[in-house]
Amino acid sequence: MNKVCILGAGSWGTAQAVLLAANAKNVVMCGRPEDGLQDINFQRENLRFLPGVKLPNNVAVSEDVAESLKDSEMVVLAVPAQALRQVLERIKQYIPLNAPLVNTAKGLEISSGMRMSEVVSDVLGESAKARYTVLSGPSHAEEVGRCVPTAVTLAAYTREAAYRVQDIYMTKHFRVYTNPDVAGVEMGGALKNIVALATGICEGLGYGDNTRAALMTRGLAEMTRMGTALGGDIRTFNGLAGMGDLVVTCGSRHSRNHRAGLLIAQGCSMEDTLEQIGMVVEGIHTTRVIQRIAAEIGVEMPICEACYHVIYENASPVEEVNQLMIRNRKNEMEETVLNQEDWI
Repeated sequence: MNKVCILGAGSWGTAQAVLLAANAKNVVMCGRPEDGLQDINFQRENLRFLPGVKLPNNVAVSEDVAESLKDSEMVVLAVPAQALRQVLERIKQYIPLNAPLVNTAKGLEISSGMRMSEVVSDVLGESAKARYTVLSGPSHAEEVGRCVPTAVTLAAYTREAAYRVQDIYMTKHFRVYTNPDVAGVEMGGALKNIVALATGICEGLGYGDNTRAALMTRGLAEMTRMGTALGGDIRTFNGLAGMGDLVVTCGSRHSRNHRAGLLIAQGCSMEDTLEQIGMVVEGIHTTRVIQRIAAEIGVEMPICEACYHVIYENASPVEEVNQLMIRNRKNEMEETVLNQEDWI
């Protein structure tokens, strides 16, 4: 591939630039002046978002959207979920018609509740589905940029788009599995951030491994319940975009959502929490959206609801944990799959 354009110069956009430079002749990372593009270009390193990772010589940095997108054979959307619509509206006239689109945002649009694929179709038209892909899974930018062995999922509506993007991403350090379940992969990436917030809160309260394991396991059950209700395949949630991403996000020092939970449990306000982290925390937005959707369609999401109470209603984290523990008794298996014949 001759040219790839990455829209977004944050930590993940930078890691993508380093990764894709292995298989593309030219990579252009397009960002905003406030991203410190001049410093990145001069230092050949993103000291603000991904320090210690040098940009290869075939990576260029630019703020010129039209020039960056010109003749690009693949376009990577490495911008936050809440910014995607605005970015697409601004650049849609410059996007090459046949270039695959790779979304890397893990969230839902607050105002509409839309998944990122739905936002893309809404702005670019239904025809964009044929070239839309979403890259998700356990892949912290800090490790991808340093060539730590990583495996992810790439979902697409068409085989052609999936295989084309898979080939350009695959390296000896980065393995990509394809999946036709766009809805499931997008929901897995969005929902795991809520569970990561919850595990961070519980760690901040001083609870132990038992609590974290319970939250992650029951959190996966909630992810699967909501994800399948919104069109995802149950198998996806047991894969890299579900369980895999959940494990890494709930237990890593690199996880913004986990760190946000820690700070919230320690008494930090939402403003102070976001200021200390210094980057987007998608789980905070996703919690609000999922709380609304769960109420609308009648899906039980107790962990998400507890997070919502803590984040948006200033509820006591300790009291919310207590409320989770004294809920009415339940079967571990969902009632929809539990048969009377399962009991003796």
